Amino acid sequence: MKGENIGELEELVLLSVGSLYQDAYAVNILKVIKDSTGRAIDVTAIHSVLRRLDKKGLVQSEMGGATNERGGRRKRMFSLTATGRTTLDDIMEIRSKLYQKIPKLAFNISLG
Repeated sequence: MKGENIGELEELVLLSVGSLYQDAYAVNILKVIKDSTGRAIDVTAIHSVLRRLDKKGLVQSEMGGATNERGGRRKRMFSLTATGRTTLDDIMEIRSKLYQKIPKLAFNISLG
């Protein structure tokens, strides 16, 4: 994989941004991760990861419109960049190749 490597949480956030497409903002990203993995993550951690991904050029952001539900505050909306999509494609390819190398064996669980 070219460029900088990303960690597991960065990968989950990047996948969530891509899957949310035009509705990717921190709270929605948090919900996707919780619903998909069962992991409860603090929204400040999501913001930190999004800043790192932005610095790496894997996502880009822009301010959305103000909404009444947010007391007139605007949301920062995120989207995948071409580099972000390529990074995810590379990760999937690597994982798939490694997974395919696992022998088709029956595993016995030994308790003693």
